[in-house]
Amino acid sequence: MTISLNPNQQAILEHAVQHSGGKIAWFPEHIKGGARAKVLEGLFKRALITPDGDDWMVAAEGYDALGLPRPGALPPTITLDDPELEADVASAEASWQQPAKGKPVRTRADSKQALVIGLLQRPEGATIAQIMEATGWQQHYVDVLVMPTNISNSACVVEHAALRSA
Repeated sequence: MTISLNPNQQAILEHAVQHSGGKIAWFPEHIKGGARAKVLEGLFKRALITPDGDDWMVAAEGYDALGLPRPGALPPTITLDDPELEADVASAEASWQQPAKGKPVRTRADSKQALVIGLLQRPEGATIAQIMEATGWQQHYVDVLVMPTNISNSACVVEHAALRSA
């Protein structure tokens, strides 16, 4: 993804990289006072600059936006050959892909959520008391579970009232 910069942002970032080691220390002549603060805010919100004490520095993303290599980055032709590190990485990746042994994988079918859904999908539905009995939940928890999320929908309010009186 290419980040587009306006001419002022481009000039500020380029000047910082070329003349002050990445420190934002120069602005075009026509950008003064509050406009400078707005330009800095815009660059910061896009992660193109980062604070450094009282100063602002061009961030790695700022170098990317200018099409320049990030400072301190290894050139793409350099590789780190470390067989021990490679073995450790391969071992760690293999352990991530396997679930913990001896621990049953919980599926939707054996959850309380599945139980409640099953009760509510019955032709006769379910009362709050039935849900409480089946799950062991307290009434205030079941109330929240069946409470309409959009109270401006009068049909939901009527359904909720019917559930409460059941």
